[in-house]
Amino acid sequence: MTATLAGSVDRFLGYLSHERRYAPSTIEHYALALARLLDFAETQGLRLWRELKPDQAQALLAEEHRVKRYSPATLRGIASAWRSFFRFLAREGEVVTNPAIGLRSPKVKRKLPEVLDADEMAQLVEVPGDDAEAVRDRALLELLYSSGLRVAELCGVRWRDLDAGDGMLRVTGKGSKTRIVPVGVKALAALAALREQDRPADEDPLVRGRGGKPLSPNGVRARLKRRAQEQGVWKRVYPHLLRHSCASHLLESSGDLRAVQELLGHADIGTTQIYTHLDFQHLAKVYDAAHPRARRKRE
Repeated sequence: MTATLAGSVDRFLGYLSHERRYAPSTIEHYALALARLLDFAETQGLRLWRELKPDQAQALLAEEHRVKRYSPATLRGIASAWRSFFRFLAREGEVVTNPAIGLRSPKVKRKLPEVLDADEMAQLVEVPGDDAEAVRDRALLELLYSSGLRVAELCGVRWRDLDAGDGMLRVTGKGSKTRIVPVGVKALAALAALREQDRPADEDPLVRGRGGKPLSPNGVRARLKRRAQEQGVWKRVYPHLLRHSCASHLLESSGDLRAVQELLGHADIGTTQIYTHLDFQHLAKVYDAAHPRARRKRE
């Protein structure tokens, strides 16, 4: 592999890390997608990235689908990584056109996110007891549901980020972007109980595990799974399910898609629009059950 090709990839990954401040896991996905592109360029004897033709990029993507049986979602991610890479090279003057711009990948069948209804959420978050674990788990459950946090955001929050007086929390999301989210009354009460119990410093993690360290994402997942079983919620419960439920319930009540977008920290409102489908689905059920001209006659 020529130093020119590999060096361009290294510079791009460095750009994602230092300038765009992407998460390490995201950079790893980009690196894997570009490693395959580098291997292909070597087999084709390319010395400069501008030599790669669109039909070659399309053939490689088709091979990934045919031989490696990658899912449509994975293929779309690979194609997106390649497009971003060549956009970077175009800005750097290394390519004139983007050979990945017209890549075609299988369509992803978009699944509606799962949610818990309001009764199931109440059953989950109302953890009984006043022992240390119960107080902590009640706080993390209430906060995840109240503010629609991603699990990584929850694990990164410290006490200094909470303004209990105004009921606001500063979180750092994808791409190291910071946003302010509201915290509900019940979540604030649960956090107040946790603060009374832990007596933390401002720099301490909001939700701690063993040794006072931040509870890890896997630790949060394990707590949710256990609490769901203990609380009698017999669905698969995971952190993003609470985020989905928060967004769906807010949109169902308010109809304010833009506000939900800001709460969740979505860069594109199209990502948030998936919850409108859930809202329409709910409306259809209510209509079928309540409308006098829609109800089926009892046999």
